[in-house]
Amino acid sequence: MSEQQEKSGRMPVAEVVRSTDLVSYQEGSVVSRQITKQDKGNVTLFAFDECQGLTEHTSPFDALVHVLEGEAQITISGKPLRLRTGEMVLMPANQPHALTAVTKFKMLLTMIRS
Repeated sequence: MSEQQEKSGRMPVAEVVRSTDLVSYQEGSVVSRQITKQDKGNVTLFAFDECQGLTEHTSPFDALVHVLEGEAQITISGKPLRLRTGEMVLMPANQPHALTAVTKFKMLLTMIRS
């Protein structure tokens, strides 16, 4: 990885990487790393320690959550969903959502702006 990529936190270009290696767990925390950001959307990796989460909020854009490792509970408009490694869910724009780590878990969040 180049020094410039290291400083920006962005993913290396034209290099094979393992997504789960790009973000690390921290005890009692939620860690994020933006992989790419464009006018039409962005991709961010997250690592959640067990029992950590994000409180209910809304977003003006659709967002795709792909669980890379572990297990999480995601609630969308009051509907609880349990996601495990390899599963994903589309969170629609303007609908309240929240999530909690059932176990330590990592996810890839793709935000689609339109």
